[in-house]
Amino acid sequence: MNATASIQKLESRIQQIKAQLAALGEMRPGSLSQQYNVCGKPNCRCKDPQNPQRHGPYYQLSWVHRGKSTTQFIRPPLLPEVRAQIATYTKFRKLTEEWVALALRLAQAKLVTARRNLSKGALNKPRT
Repeated sequence: MNATASIQKLESRIQQIKAQLAALGEMRPGSLSQQYNVCGKPNCRCKDPQNPQRHGPYYQLSWVHRGKSTTQFIRPPLLPEVRAQIATYTKFRKLTEEWVALALRLAQAKLVTARRNLSKGALNKPRT
């Protein structure tokens, strides 16, 4: 594959990524975890010595933004929406990583092409 075709292929893929990014919906970073708790009541089922049954599950969303770690409890009816937002954010991160990698390859390919064109031009110039 020649350099021009390679550059066009990279530019085409970058345009596809831009279109995919523009189509993404709501997103949020983070991860969900299930929490089970033990309460302070002495005769509660969670304190049973034979068969303790913890309270829960409670769903906790944790994320870091601008260096600040945050945790938030999520109610069960909202779980599908939050999971979809996390999945969208994961897709966003993958697409932007791919875009950066392609942009670096594109810049390198353009640099190589420019160098070739300069050296060809230097060879074809008559010396005075």
